[in-house]
Parts: sequence; C-alpha cells; structure tokens
Amino acid sequence: MQHISKLPTVETTIFTKMSALANTHNAINLSQGFPNFKSDKTLVDFVNKAMQSGYNQYAPMSGSIELRDAIAAKFSDLYNTSYHPESEITVTAGATQAIYTIISAFVRAEDEVIIFKPAYDCYEPAITINGGKTIAIQLEAPSYAVDWELVKQKVNAKTKLVIVNTPHNPSGTVFSENDMLQLQQITEGTDIIVLSDEVYEHIIFDNKQHQSACLFKGLKERSFITASFGKTFHNTGWKVGYCCAPKALMDEFKKVHQFNVFSVNHPMQKGLADYLQTPNHYLELSVFYQEKRDLFLSLIESSRFNALPSQGTYFQVLDYSNITDEYDVAFAERLTIEHKIASIPLSVFNDNNLDNKVLRFCFAKTDETLKQAASILNTI
Repeated sequence: MQHISKLPTVETTIFTKMSALANTHNAINLSQGFPNFKSDKTLVDFVNKAMQSGYNQYAPMSGSIELRDAIAAKFSDLYNTSYHPESEITVTAGATQAIYTIISAFVRAEDEVIIFKPAYDCYEPAITINGGKTIAIQLEAPSYAVDWELVKQKVNAKTKLVIVNTPHNPSGTVFSENDMLQLQQITEGTDIIVLSDEVYEHIIFDNKQHQSACLFKGLKERSFITASFGKTFHNTGWKVGYCCAPKALMDEFKKVHQFNVFSVNHPMQKGLADYLQTPNHYLELSVFYQEKRDLFLSLIESSRFNALPSQGTYFQVLDYSNITDEYDVAFAERLTIEHKIASIPLSVFNDNNLDNKVLRFCFAKTDETLKQAASILNTI
C-alpha cells in the first residue's frame, strides 16, 4: 500500500529518543518531564477507594460532576472567576488531548495559528493535520520575551488561534501581567481564539503570580484554558487534565471531544475530586519545586554551565556555550552516552532549529538523583 502522509516531516519525538538513549546507556534521565518520586499515598488511596466503591464504568462525557465542581471551586478561590461546571468545564485525557481537540474543533484549511517558539511539540502537528498554517514567532534566548509588536504584524484576517503557554515549557519563563494585557489588546475586536496552556500554573517561583487568561475579562471571553493533573500531582502516566472556556466555545469543543475519547478514567476522576477538597495539595507545590530548583542550581554552581533561574515549571535551562560549540542535539547525545546524563536540546522546539547552545534539565527528581546529576555536570 502507498499513502501520502498527513505529517510527512514528523519523526519520533525528542522525548522518546532521549529517554530511550538514557535507558540504553544507563544514564540519569533529566530529559523527559516526569517526577521520579511517588504520588501522594492519600491520592492513590482515594482512587483505590473509588474503584472499590464501583466507579468503574463510563464517566459522563464532560467528566465527573464532582470533579468539575471541584475545578470550578478552585478557579473561584484562586482567581475570583467562575466557570459553570455543567457547561464550561470538560475533563480530558491529559492536556495534550485538550489542545488537540481545541485545534480540531476550530482550525480549518488555510487558517493561521500563531505559536511562540520554542514551543511544546504537540502544537504544530495538530495544526498541520487539520489543514492550518503555523505562524511561528521565535522567542530569543536567554529571556524568551515576546515581541508584541511583531505579534501585531503577524495578526491578520486569517488568524484563527493564538497559543500561549505560561509558565513556559521548555524555557521556564512566565508571562507578566503586561504580556497578557498586550495579548488582550491585540485580540480585542477580533474573532481570534486564545488557547492558554497553563499546565504548570501551580509551579511558579520567587513570589511571581500566575497570570491566567481567566484574570483578564477580554481574554477570558475568547480563551480556552488547558490544565494537567498529571503535572500537578506527580502522576503523568494517569493522563488526566481538563479545559475551561465560555459555553459557546465549549459547546464546539464537546462536539469533537465526544468522538475523540468521549470520557476519561472514572475512578481517577473521583479520587482527584476528593483530593482537591484540600487546596494545600496544589498550593504548596511552588515551595516544594522551588526548593528543588534552588538545590539543583546550588549544586552546579561550580560547573561551567550558565543558568538564569527557572521562573516556573520543573525545568531548568542551562547554557553550555562555555564548554563547547557543538550542535545542541549532538552535545545532548554525547552527554547521555559518555557522561551518563540525559537532557533535552532546545533547538528541536525552535523555528528552523535555531541552536542557542542550551539544554533543558528536569529537576522533578529526588534530591539524591539531583545530587548525582550535579556531580556529573560539575565534571564536564
């Protein structure tokens, strides 16, 4: 059989490649973004209890009403805003499914979608497979700040969607209030939809405040917010997330969602709903991960890597330009094979594979793992 691929340039993701390389060479894996410590036993017990209590059949298409109520309460408490649990919140099979469904529901052939690179790698393939055109705006290292004047120049009648991500993966930067106000001003009076990827909303450092799209009236009315329980509660393998949006947008989302996954793991939804009744389970995350960031940076202070401390997420970008002028992919591979430590090269997320000589390291690891990793980095 012969066929024409809808994604002819897409290969195995860098995450899969680097994790496989780490496994082959028995390297410390700071590449793929997952914790190597256990989920809270309380949450696991809640899920087990849900299974034993019979929550084992299909959940409602939009998600367990108990979980949607808990999500609505969280937005009310944190952001003083409201999403109706019956019509404006949908539980999804992770944030990636939410993102894919949003793009599928709204992007048609020749529609343009603005993304900011380095960009998480699920955005562009979803745009392409739905016939859209990606308009990439490159963020410049090391600040990765948005040039909003350039964004204004790129917006036109074909612009259907703007995708923003804060806290930002892979750079670890966060949008300011001014960033969100600029985005609001640019999209005001248009039919542009904003997809605000906020999966690391609870992992933000140095007393910075998360600038959710829902805090800005003009943005909220045109925005989807996507979130991830996997990122928040150290269980990425569960693949449970959610999205919020005004009813008119969510109605279109659900039309695609019901034929994509229909519903999401029921006992996990029940367990998460119970777990969310204690807000400190997510409110304490920033302190927890800032301690890990600070530990990692202090441990590699004597190395030849340079770092601007991550502002959010559980990733730290390190500049290696004092060490070598190798292409970042080649250097990441050599570090894994020769030095037994795996990272992610950022060029694969950039426009035209721009190489800024930086690697991304995940610090969502035990202190012992971070100490072992630092001892290696200090010898390079």
